[in-house]
Amino acid sequence: MPVIFAAHGAPILLDDAGWMGELASWASAMPRPRSVLMISAHWEQRPTALGATRTVPLVYDFYGFPERYYQTKYPAPGAPALAARVRELLGQKNIDVTDEPERGLDHGAFVPLLAMYPEADVPVLQMSMPGLDPHRLLALGQALAPLRDDGVLIFGSGFLTHNMRYVFRSGTPAWAREFDGWVEGALSRFDVDALVDLPFALPTAVAGIALTTVYAEHGVIGEQLAKIGIKVAFTPLGVTLALTFIGIPFVVRTVQPVLEEIDADVEEAAAVLGATRLQTFRRVIFPGLLPAVLTGFALAFARSLGEYGSVVFISGNMPMRTEITPLLIVTKLEQYDTTGATAIAVVMLVAAFLMLLAINGLQAWTRARQGR
Repeated sequence: MPVIFAAHGAPILLDDAGWMGELASWASAMPRPRSVLMISAHWEQRPTALGATRTVPLVYDFYGFPERYYQTKYPAPGAPALAARVRELLGQKNIDVTDEPERGLDHGAFVPLLAMYPEADVPVLQMSMPGLDPHRLLALGQALAPLRDDGVLIFGSGFLTHNMRYVFRSGTPAWAREFDGWVEGALSRFDVDALVDLPFALPTAVAGIALTTVYAEHGVIGEQLAKIGIKVAFTPLGVTLALTFIGIPFVVRTVQPVLEEIDADVEEAAAVLGATRLQTFRRVIFPGLLPAVLTGFALAFARSLGEYGSVVFISGNMPMRTEITPLLIVTKLEQYDTTGATAIAVVMLVAAFLMLLAINGLQAWTRARQGR
């Protein structure tokens, strides 16, 4: 069986013949599943939870719609055998799982299922999303992969983008089209790493537009800061903010694995010997983190050297104040000054090479400290 993802939409889509027909055609083109494992974006619970394994009332988790949508029924049979198989597969990978036996299907589940299997004659089990950490979600998906060979349709239901402010506006925002295109490309290439490392793979122009909107003089945060005399957009502070935003994920990515490997017994031993929390952090935890922290900051700095998309909007590109080097290269090229553009690029290339040497040195130091 395939693994599918669909934008479930609001319950009013049940009256949209085009949308219903599209999903119905999709279902008819696939083999008929023995059962469906539904993962809806509307149920986030840790650890992973399994819903009812018998027919129970639906969850009408939407508000302000006409009364008739709250009378919608979808009495699909439960899937106790599927629940047992899911517990078995997750147990093999030491992934915790719990049960919510009274939890029915929410609208992220029953709305698309009404379109695809309107007779409600396919057993359905809904499973919660155990948070938003992409690595853990990938591990969960990998653990459940054998279900495909059991005739189970694994169905993800949600939205790639979700902004209620655009619901009643015509057209699609540019940032949404850009993100849709990026996801389509990653999926068509089976680029799992790009999907998992979303903060690193997303077009930084999306971040730049968002930061400029939020921190501009009339933005949500910028307006409040302006009241106390702090201006962010189109200042060096804005450039620093943008570079910090795109750089922090590199630090987190290098530090998190080290934190997870630190033995809690070491901290307990330090406490037993009379160390304060500050002393424990300074003398026990931080020395082990230092190589990873330095590596992370080096990676972030290397990324910042040539950053363009996230900075070009919020900087304002004011000469000698907020102008960024990549824009200088673009400007030189537009003026047909290839010599000037090349000179700037060579300096950037040398700086990047030196940063690469520094990062490799830090990684070697880290391995030496860890005895690898």
